Amino acid sequence: MRFFKHLLMALFLASPVAADYYEPERGTAERKSMLDAVHAHAEEQLGAPVEFIVYDLRVKGSMGFAALHAQRPGGGAIDLYATPGFTLGSIEPESMDGTSMQALLRRSGDTWVAVHWAIGPTDVWFAYGPFCRRYRAVIEDYCAGVN
Repeated sequence: MRFFKHLLMALFLASPVAADYYEPERGTAERKSMLDAVHAHAEEQLGAPVEFIVYDLRVKGSMGFAALHAQRPGGGAIDLYATPGFTLGSIEPESMDGTSMQALLRRSGDTWVAVHWAIGPTDVWFAYGPFCRRYRAVIEDYCAGVN
């Protein structure tokens, strides 16, 4: 009996701990604040107005992660060639995955800031050592095997 108790304890300790982040509910001030933080960057690059389809929104402590799709209100597609970002040379439609967006966010008080973000990335840019070390609590599933 003691053997099984120790075996179960060893298996439990060796198992990866499930992420305990949460998704802010629709209509909450926290969700609005997080999306507003990303929204500012989206409108700067894609032009106004922009709304999001939220694929993933995660919070743990003062860290956050957002995976979104930017579109015009009502579901309209964004013409990347007609955006401020294209005019400025920071958006290259031929090498982008549309208007998908990801952001790593930090909270200070009630204010969320999109510290690192990307529009249209073709890889998982945030599954990188420094980001994984700092934001692992909200992107642990992307950081498997990353030191």
